[in-house]
Amino acid sequence: MGTITTKDGTQIFYKDWGKGQPIVFHHGWPLSADDWDNQMLFFLSKGYRVIAHDRRGHGRSTQTSTGNDMDTYAADVAELASALDLRDAIHVGHSTGGGEVTRYVAQHGKGRVAKAVIISAIPPVMLKSDSNPGGLPIAVFDDLRAQLAANRAQFYLDVPTGPFYGFNRKDAKVSPGLIQNWWRQGMIGGAKAHYECIKVFSETDFTEDLKKIDVPVLVMHGDDDQIVPIADAALLSIKLLKHGTLKVYKGLPHGMCSTHPEIINPDLLAFFQA
Repeated sequence: MGTITTKDGTQIFYKDWGKGQPIVFHHGWPLSADDWDNQMLFFLSKGYRVIAHDRRGHGRSTQTSTGNDMDTYAADVAELASALDLRDAIHVGHSTGGGEVTRYVAQHGKGRVAKAVIISAIPPVMLKSDSNPGGLPIAVFDDLRAQLAANRAQFYLDVPTGPFYGFNRKDAKVSPGLIQNWWRQGMIGGAKAHYECIKVFSETDFTEDLKKIDVPVLVMHGDDDQIVPIADAALLSIKLLKHGTLKVYKGLPHGMCSTHPEIINPDLLAFFQA
């Protein structure tokens, strides 16, 4: 574990375990590298070098008041990859982290990236507009901002207790530990950065990034994702990728890496080894 300091003075916390081909994990909003504990231990045991960072404003990285935008997030990853001299790397992103992977690979990954995976990810763009009629209306994201500003601590209990892991579904196997860990990770980060990241994950358009990527990309999405609906995300992203493979998981939620690692991890391994 360590930190790098970016060009604008932001400290980015990261974990770096093992040797072998590097896998870089990119977490979702408003979490941290800790959201990947299961996958990092699994792939470490398979002989990979596993790396995960806390995005600026999240986790143990600097609680930034500026630079909370997707271009800067991707540039931070580029600085981390350079500092660690990562080559032939596989980048795996969940949710907002899937957007970060998409932007990084498209704009900074040439010569450093072997493959990429985007899971329950936000591309191409979440916000409803004339050009994206299937998206979510701005009122949805305004409500998220209002809840965060009013009572972030309660909001960060409500999200994992309900839609994030599908624990609001009938017969769901609820894990209090997952809920508490989600809350713990969220509350470590900065309120301003998290507030501004709602605009980032809802309004950033990754259409041109997806078209530009020329390495193999695995797109994984649950068809019961209540946070990033599959119809306006994975089902559109796969049409824009040059070398994309789509895997749809029946009945699985947004946070399926944590609720169903016994399904997700083997599929990731098969893609890495192909």
